[in-house]
Amino acid sequence: MSTTHDHHDHDHGHHHGFGHHHHHMPDPAGHERAFALAIGLNALFVAIEFTYGFIAHSTALMADAGHNLSDVLGLVLAWGAAALAKRAPTGRYTYGLRGSSILAALGNGLLLMVACGAIALEAVQRFSEPAPVQGMTVSIVAGIGVAINGFSAWLFMAGSKSDLNLRGAYLHMAADAALSLGVVISGLLIMGTGWTWVDPAVSLAIVVVIVIGTWSLLRESVLLSMAAVPPSIDAGAVRGFLCSQPGVKEVHDLHIWAISTTENALTAHVVMPGGYPGDRVIDEMVAKLGSDFGIHHCTLQVEEGTTHHGCALGAQHGHDHDHDHDHAHAH
Repeated sequence: MSTTHDHHDHDHGHHHGFGHHHHHMPDPAGHERAFALAIGLNALFVAIEFTYGFIAHSTALMADAGHNLSDVLGLVLAWGAAALAKRAPTGRYTYGLRGSSILAALGNGLLLMVACGAIALEAVQRFSEPAPVQGMTVSIVAGIGVAINGFSAWLFMAGSKSDLNLRGAYLHMAADAALSLGVVISGLLIMGTGWTWVDPAVSLAIVVVIVIGTWSLLRESVLLSMAAVPPSIDAGAVRGFLCSQPGVKEVHDLHIWAISTTENALTAHVVMPGGYPGDRVIDEMVAKLGSDFGIHHCTLQVEEGTTHHGCALGAQHGHDHDHDHDHAHAH
């Protein structure tokens, strides 16, 4: 006999405020304002920066504009995903469209890498054909960029700690502020020394900074999209917690994955020879998984262990499979 206990906190988990994840989640309306403001300001700045970069013959300025444009697109992606994540589940999308935030983080990382390639190519070509650069124009325009990007990054700072999608937006804006600062310095250097090679050199330095910053975003979003255990969760500790519950002899088929950049899910088979312990016990386990591990969508299948349940993924799933054969040594 096996009792499946599906415990989804869609309706009440969020109201009880289970879990670390929701305690420091900033107000979503704040995100809406942050996205709208950052997109508006940056789109306007891209137009100004590109025009002046063209007039002043500065690849660093045009590279910065191109990069800012990729960021405006990235912000649009992140905003769209944040909005989609709020959509209610449907018959086909049973988790709603929360996964779109993982896709947006991944898309953002890829966008940045493509932008880097284009900037680097342009800069390398400029080394062989240096053009006279108007340092003053470059410095003033880039200075405006520092202010706009710095402000935009600040808007996303609070949410970036708990949400990979917002972290993508924050990283973009912070990188942009640093880049624009680099361009300001290159403009001043060119004014003082007349070294036109400083312009493409700064472009390449900018690229290196972005690639380093983007790598972790890209890596983490790939992991989440492959249904890996989110980096914030220790799967061994979760297994240990479930095994230590009264009446639990063994745990197998344990799966933990991310539904979105802020929410996680878990399914597990819990062997309880004494039979189903009642809703209250399971509810307490689920509440604890939320508060201690930040897992808010849990499905626990209770089994008495009278039949052999092999893991559905079979031998490929070594760790769980070993547990299946391990009834005697288990908890």
